[in-house]
Amino acid sequence: MNKYELIVIGGGPAGITLSKMFGKKYKMAVVRPENYSMIYCALPYAIEGIIENEMTFKSDRLVTDAGVELIRDKVIKINTENKTLELATKEPISFEKLIIATGTIPFIPPIPGIELEGVTGFKTEDDLLWIEEKISKEINDAVVVGAGAIGIELAQALAFKGINVHLVDIADSVLPNMIDKDMALKLQFELSNKGVNFVPNSKVIELKGDNFVEEIIMDNGKVIKFQKSKNGKQTGIVIFAVGMRPNISVIKDTEISADNDGILVNNKMETNVKEIYAVGDCTQFYSGIDNEVLSGKLATNAVPMAKILGFNLLGQNREYKGFFNGAATKVGKYFAGGTGFSEKTAAQRGFEVICGYSEVTTKFPIMPTKKNKKMKLVVDKKTHRILGAQIVSGEPVVGRIDLLTYAIQKKSTVEDLTELSYASQPHQSFYPAANLVVLAAEDVLKLLGNQFL
Repeated sequence: MNKYELIVIGGGPAGITLSKMFGKKYKMAVVRPENYSMIYCALPYAIEGIIENEMTFKSDRLVTDAGVELIRDKVIKINTENKTLELATKEPISFEKLIIATGTIPFIPPIPGIELEGVTGFKTEDDLLWIEEKISKEINDAVVVGAGAIGIELAQALAFKGINVHLVDIADSVLPNMIDKDMALKLQFELSNKGVNFVPNSKVIELKGDNFVEEIIMDNGKVIKFQKSKNGKQTGIVIFAVGMRPNISVIKDTEISADNDGILVNNKMETNVKEIYAVGDCTQFYSGIDNEVLSGKLATNAVPMAKILGFNLLGQNREYKGFFNGAATKVGKYFAGGTGFSEKTAAQRGFEVICGYSEVTTKFPIMPTKKNKKMKLVVDKKTHRILGAQIVSGEPVVGRIDLLTYAIQKKSTVEDLTELSYASQPHQSFYPAANLVVLAAEDVLKLLGNQFL
């Protein structure tokens, strides 16, 4: 039996990060059943044709060049007592320390008709190839269920390919976990311009058809019908992008504790079983804002969780502070991003909020290539602490979102943001006298009664 000092189950962002940290220090293995570790957020752009499929595959050398053995197999059982893993096709292997980083699988609701031909989730290489095959066979219609970032990006890619696309969501606006409705309206208009039909306030409850999906039934009585099949050929597909659930079947029949959103870990990424850890999307953790459970199925959370664990295994004393969920996407000509709590989420979690807005151009207004940029700031009315921020712009927003995430991490107040020291240049910002972040903070203070602004 091969023995390893450290084994990671899962070859995604967390597994790769840990490989780089420990491959030269431990006898280490990464066990991964998939042919490739995928760049999941790039899959819509492969469908659109912007990049080749192979460009969404991460190189195995990210693991093997670090000195780690890559084992392509599936773990079917963890034996916590004798510290062994049973594999689907190979002999068992043993570990001293085990890290579970198995990620997520797409959630497909168990509704009537889900077994019909023409239904899929969206995360894997197989999903990518399946969709491309359907497009190549002259599919006319597609329903994308879920108007989050991936759903929106996928819907745009399909529309670009000439498919008639409906984007369905239970919420009343797109990107409901990232931005509020008042910031999403121009994005919805842009989606319409791109050929995507947004269907809000609608929950898919049934799929109908003989062999193929032909009708999508919603709880409000709305029905989307695909074109009638000709010569027995399928005309439409349904793709669920309604979220992910933790891939934790590997801990079945073990004493490793889990809850609805994943494996339970403390702020050092330790499970309840000694020498067994878990990181990334397969874990349940909490918000860094209110310390209550919050889903955070993002690679940008998995990587720092892995690093915190790595630092601790190297003898440091680090604690993971929680999810802030900074994220961004692109909708047609617009770039959108959000971090922390939206106004709606903050209110649902018990905060009394006040919101400020600002709007400037991405360059000096005298510059010919300027575009508009709008920001919303969500603030706790009682403490003035920043709870969230959202930006919609004609140019990328990730830099600003990262700045605002850091402000939230550091428990900054709206007064702190008014003191932000910033740069300005004609090609890269608005005039020096006004800054998007500072203006939004000042807008909140005006609403709070500051008479000096």
